[in-house]
Amino acid sequence: MEKLLFGISGLPLGDGTKRFNYATGIHYLKSIGLDAMELLFVHSVNVTDNNKGAILEAKQKEGFYLSAHASHYINLNSNDIAKQDQSIARIIGAAKGLAKVGGRSLVFHPGFYMSDAKEVAYATIKSNLMRLSSCGIDYRLETTGKGSQFGTLEELVSLCQEVSLCKLCLDFAHIHARSNGGLKNYDDFAGVLKYVLDHLGRTALEDLHIHMGGIRYTAKGERSHAPLLESDFNYQECLRAIKDYDVRGCIIAEGPLLERDALLLKETYEKLQ
Repeated sequence: MEKLLFGISGLPLGDGTKRFNYATGIHYLKSIGLDAMELLFVHSVNVTDNNKGAILEAKQKEGFYLSAHASHYINLNSNDIAKQDQSIARIIGAAKGLAKVGGRSLVFHPGFYMSDAKEVAYATIKSNLMRLSSCGIDYRLETTGKGSQFGTLEELVSLCQEVSLCKLCLDFAHIHARSNGGLKNYDDFAGVLKYVLDHLGRTALEDLHIHMGGIRYTAKGERSHAPLLESDFNYQECLRAIKDYDVRGCIIAEGPLLERDALLLKETYEKLQ
């Protein structure tokens, strides 16, 4: 991609006087200076024959970037083979829904370790990822925020090396929470980006999908999203590292303030020298 875009996860808040749908949300977000939205398919694929035309028209008119977050009910390492199959079906169904509106990236959490050794979980998840079919979108594996979840930076980078259809979704807040507040300063964030560069190459940094936001956590990892300014997440130094590494792609702001935090991220980034 040619530059770094900024957007939100889900529908915007606005001033609280009206409710948005995907199409009207796209127009509103563009009017305030944002360029991207992550559709939420976490409970169901809510792109239908009734709304896909309006979404696609709004996307094309505004030159918008659309991604989607797939179901929360995905576990490619379930002890139940039927649930693994259902997870694959949910991912593909979400991919097809996103493709209907010209979307780009489908984000999902691959699964849980369960009682398996990490190496065993990795092998099972890799095998299931290789069953995915191309739907004209990128499958984005998201770094996860809890120690019980499969999805460290190292695991997902390795899968992206081995499974051609998969790319990375770098969730800095999740990495921060999983490491019990481990991303503190510029060097910490730069180290994450250098790891991606060293193992996936420059092309990965030129088309990177990023989640960023405030986060609350315990020793076990992620607890809940939070406004950026009410969290210890050092977004200024994260953005500085992103700029220095000339990262391109899309930053999706997560958390209760949505477009307000997205605009804070964009304005902070644009002020960096």
